Amino acid sequence: MTQNKEITFLAAGDCGPVSDERCNYPIQHYIELVKPVLARADLKVVNCMRTYSPLGSQNELAPQVQQSPEMARIFTDCGFNAVSFANNHVFDCGAEAMLDTRRLFQEKGIQVTGAGTDLDDARRPAIMEADGVTVGYLASCSTGHHGSDAGPGKPGISTMRVKTTYETHGPHAPVRVRTEPDPLDLEMLLEDIAALRKKVDVVIPALHYGIIRLPRVIPDYHVAVAHACIDAGADMVVGHSPHVPKGIEVYKGKVIFYSLGIFSMTKPFPSPTWKEPGWTHGVVRNHTDLDPLYPLMPYGRDSTLAILAKAVISKAGIKRVSFLPMTMDNQYRTEVLKASDPRF
Repeated sequence: MTQNKEITFLAAGDCGPVSDERCNYPIQHYIELVKPVLARADLKVVNCMRTYSPLGSQNELAPQVQQSPEMARIFTDCGFNAVSFANNHVFDCGAEAMLDTRRLFQEKGIQVTGAGTDLDDARRPAIMEADGVTVGYLASCSTGHHGSDAGPGKPGISTMRVKTTYETHGPHAPVRVRTEPDPLDLEMLLEDIAALRKKVDVVIPALHYGIIRLPRVIPDYHVAVAHACIDAGADMVVGHSPHVPKGIEVYKGKVIFYSLGIFSMTKPFPSPTWKEPGWTHGVVRNHTDLDPLYPLMPYGRDSTLAILAKAVISKAGIKRVSFLPMTMDNQYRTEVLKASDPRF
């Protein structure tokens, strides 16, 4: 084994198509266009936004989360080596459904990070290997619902809580919203990165956080956490949750993908928050109107755009970083675009 041996790593965003009477496609349909690209990569990771278990109880606000175990086939068909469970939906049906879904993935040979039987378990990274090159992948979430956080003896997800403050500048100026990560949560994540740094050739944390639906806008805490991860020894940072692709930063020579967008996901109804005044009065609506051509993608017009983060890795670390632009066709099939494609 030489230092020059190279492997290809791909990181995808949110995943979890649902079964819906308006969309009778088999689960393998959603990824038939992107599978050839995935097959050429040595290691692949993604964020799982659903539970695949008959256990637990269906969440009334998010009934799309509870899917049959057969629908989990999308993850094995794509050949994902590891998935993140640190997100705002994996605990929606309760701890039993979350842990049963994790068992299902593990039985299929897919590692899971970001959720577990207790806090130590949720913090445990996935360690992948290809041709002697090792990659460590761990996850944290800032958008989890109350009670979903893991604790001592308590199942749940790995969380990064956020403190929000507001600065006013008089009646004729906008309010400045400041956000910062919880110092204890951040300290745990940085400890995990430093420990993982000693075990693998490359460390890549996945962070489920940020402002949903709005393009471009990246909050203070998002930047603070990503920079701290790099300072602690991470080689690249990938983000998801906003459902749209966002900015890419090079910080100290390391790449941060603030939001990869949706890899493959559908939902049969828009979020109830879409009716809140902030959206309906047009403050942000101009950027996030729903696309009538995609009734099962009720996340805003830009939600059909996404990227795959790509890294070429050797035992010496990450050698090159790029991304592959993606879109969805009107059958909800994810597709990597070529430069010659007019949609590129």
